[in-house]
Amino acid sequence: MTTTELPSGLEEVDIIVIGGGTAGSIIASRLADAKPQSTILVVEGGPDNYRIPTIVHPALYKANYRPQSNLSLAYLSAPEPQLANRSITFSMGGVLGGGSSVNGAIYARAQQVDYDSWATKGWSTEELLPFMKKLESFYAPTSSSTHGLDGPTNVSDGRHSCLPLRDDFIFAVKQNGYSSADDLQDLVSNNAVSTAHRYVSPGTGERQDSAHTYLHPRLKDENVKNLHVLVESQVIRILFDEGKRASGIEIRANPALQSGEGGSKYTVKARKLVIISAGALGTPQILERSGIGGDQVLKQAGVPVISDLPGVGHDYQDHQMILVTYNSTLTLVQSADSVINGSLNVTELLSNNDKILSWNGVDASSKLRPSQEEVAGFKPELRKVWDEHFEHSPNRPLGSIILISGVLGDPSAYPSGQQYFTMACYSTYPRSRGHVHITGPKMEDPLDFKTGLLSDPEGSDVQTLAWLYKKQRKIVAKMKMQRGPASTEPLFTDDPDEDDSAIEEWVRNNVGTAYHPMGTCKMAPRENGGVVDGKLSVYGVRGLKIADMSIAPENVSGNTMSTALLIGEKAADIFIHELGSKTA
Repeated sequence: MTTTELPSGLEEVDIIVIGGGTAGSIIASRLADAKPQSTILVVEGGPDNYRIPTIVHPALYKANYRPQSNLSLAYLSAPEPQLANRSITFSMGGVLGGGSSVNGAIYARAQQVDYDSWATKGWSTEELLPFMKKLESFYAPTSSSTHGLDGPTNVSDGRHSCLPLRDDFIFAVKQNGYSSADDLQDLVSNNAVSTAHRYVSPGTGERQDSAHTYLHPRLKDENVKNLHVLVESQVIRILFDEGKRASGIEIRANPALQSGEGGSKYTVKARKLVIISAGALGTPQILERSGIGGDQVLKQAGVPVISDLPGVGHDYQDHQMILVTYNSTLTLVQSADSVINGSLNVTELLSNNDKILSWNGVDASSKLRPSQEEVAGFKPELRKVWDEHFEHSPNRPLGSIILISGVLGDPSAYPSGQQYFTMACYSTYPRSRGHVHITGPKMEDPLDFKTGLLSDPEGSDVQTLAWLYKKQRKIVAKMKMQRGPASTEPLFTDDPDEDDSAIEEWVRNNVGTAYHPMGTCKMAPRENGGVVDGKLSVYGVRGLKIADMSIAPENVSGNTMSTALLIGEKAADIFIHELGSKTA
């Protein structure tokens, strides 16, 4: 059971987990199993997620991002000149379970080379594989031994798919010279197209967020006495003793969720450990308000410096995504839009637990590399990046194209009564970097947030997306179910396959986030801008750990929920061993 008020007797606990998101829910649950005599408190800024229909049923996930929803948090970047002076809106999970509660539930794992590139002892793909298998029960067909069979998180095709569109897309990708893979998520398969799977139970069709799969079963188990979850409560800062040991946290009720609350502050002490798992945007803010960050940033914000770590909030990165929507011959029930645009009666769907509720609209995806002919035609900037980072690393895709049965974005931008599909294209290893920093000591002070999308000095990121744009055009041209573009196109003045200037201008006006933020408190040596070491300890202080996507030092070539789950399992194992217990 969760609570919105701190229960009596929990003014001092053994372990505090700041953030009950994708990784934090796993960490708290595993610690509760392994340390039954230790009191564990999870502090989550958002509400409880238990059995909320838009969370439980993947088909309803877009409702979690509506302006009136209290299940997500929206951040607005400063206008950025390289993006045609646009501000980018970034939304993330603002509820128990974090992003795993509100995202598209797409199952897409990193490549083997990705974790190896982190170059940190204990974090290679070989060393992480046991945790990848531990977290999942994989129900899709595969011959790979890299998947788990008895973990808490189900992976399946759900109970509903649009097979005609999936097969049309796979056929078209193959017609463009690529192969099909039986399992594109086996860590090694690449340059291919495949059926897409999702974090959905094959039996109930319900979402597999980490709160429902890890936290809630323990909270409802009367034998679990040591796990407590405080929701709708915000951590203002971390407290330190004279020896710079994290000794507790300062909290307030979330004023956006608790009417009349938010003014009073109180503290909770931690006897053993404080763990931050507030995400790539949330974690840097808490650290900086606590006096951990770059000296100049903290001084300008009026926060006393406890540990000078310039890497905090630095090196923000995200997969950079373009969306191209097409008219189609899809029928009503073949479009995921029908569940949220009123075409289907959601009340009836819920009462019947209709199979379509288990669908996220994603039935096929690809990880692609260019042909040698295409590489020969790259501009010098992208050619240099290709030669240095991809040519001799065949495990790395240059980009990913995901098929969406419907509109990914705002369906109201398109005429009603028609059915659409979307090609979601993102660069897998962007070189652009942004930042997120506080500007003052209060939670209400504005953020200094720049996504940095397409800001790489050499300009290879915009060229990568231009290649992906042309690639998806060629794929769609071979699809039988397409009926021409529905979204805006570049203002071509030449052959569309050759007019890079028009495509790059279109990209700058349309590129957005893939909602995969990372890297703002990276795991690296301190002298290289690192914030944590391989054991996830924050440099310059004691008793403070970070475990979320902010620690990722390099990008991964897939949707990031799989990596966040992995970080949760790996971090829990590290903390359990350091606290002197055997893993559960």
